Amino acid sequence: MKQRRRIYYSASQRAEIWDRWQRGESMSSIGRGFERESSSIFSVLSPSGGIRPPDRKRSGRALSLADREEISRGLVASRSLRAIAVQLGRAPSTISREISRNGGADRYRATLSDQAAWDRALRPKRCKLACHPGLRRTVSRKLRRKWSPEQIAGWLKHSFPDEDQHRVSHETIYKSLYIQARGVLKKELLAHLRAKRAIRRSRHASLKRDGLGQIKDAVSISERPACVEDRAVPGHWEGDLISGARGSHVVTLVERQSRYVILAKVPNKETASVVSALIKQARKLPHELYRSLTWDRGKELADHRRFTLATDVAVYFCDPQSPWQRGTNENTNRLLRQYLPHGVDLSTFSQAQLSAIARQLNERPRKTLMYQTPAEKFAQSVASIG
Repeated sequence: MKQRRRIYYSASQRAEIWDRWQRGESMSSIGRGFERESSSIFSVLSPSGGIRPPDRKRSGRALSLADREEISRGLVASRSLRAIAVQLGRAPSTISREISRNGGADRYRATLSDQAAWDRALRPKRCKLACHPGLRRTVSRKLRRKWSPEQIAGWLKHSFPDEDQHRVSHETIYKSLYIQARGVLKKELLAHLRAKRAIRRSRHASLKRDGLGQIKDAVSISERPACVEDRAVPGHWEGDLISGARGSHVVTLVERQSRYVILAKVPNKETASVVSALIKQARKLPHELYRSLTWDRGKELADHRRFTLATDVAVYFCDPQSPWQRGTNENTNRLLRQYLPHGVDLSTFSQAQLSAIARQLNERPRKTLMYQTPAEKFAQSVASIG
């Protein structure tokens, strides 16, 4: 079995990954920017629980590399430790300890000593919950009672306004839960949080909250004509993407009155690809049989205006997190999983194969159509406009 090549990211790449994660991008989106799988992004974020480690900084009182180079030059010139200390404005004992802990006067090297000091300084400060067992037990009890970290922090502040040792911020609680290297709060306490996430993402880090994940000029489903809702008129469709392995996707379209299904192959879920596929399918049908399209809030239809301009088909968007408003499409997608199961790479299916699957589904009798098939029902609509 061929072993997978280990992926390394440079310091600048890691900084970019953290920047994009904090802006609210998904791991899949970040991975595409590096032409990598989302799993490699997860490996960068997960050791610290999705919480960005603080940038390390040297103390202003610590010896710098330039100071150590002066020490090295002074030793080569056989100057006394006191003379070197006076030149650097340091105590002689500071210079003495620096030299002795880095190999002595004969083996002292500025660059190696500076790196060794940087490595020795990597001693994480114990967090407040680690230092106060009673506070830690209180937080654990409240988490088990399904209290959120913010509720716990607020309650502690209200209950102990003048006792700092009994208060802790909600971010400290989150960090202690998600950064298990701290060894403070048990990992099983994560199960008591409302959001069951493997890594932490602040509620403030969201593209939707910045307006970047929203659909511009979206027409709400509440403005959709009543005739669409009661299925009285043919030609009103619901659409979605179903996903497979390796970031593969297929467009699914269902006509509300007849339950007639159309499948369209797309190379990816970018809005340009999806809209182009929808335009191609729309042009195969008479306008009377393609009057409107209802979609969810997915960004794959962000360029819905191009679709409407090209087809004269009105687009309506469901309310956020309301898939039931596209119930016909959701039910059809479940039926399609018999042919396109989860975990299958959908990019391996040709358009001809997808059309054959749609044909099979359209030729299956449906109870909701009084056991007519969607193909028969749709053919009646075609005949009525002929």
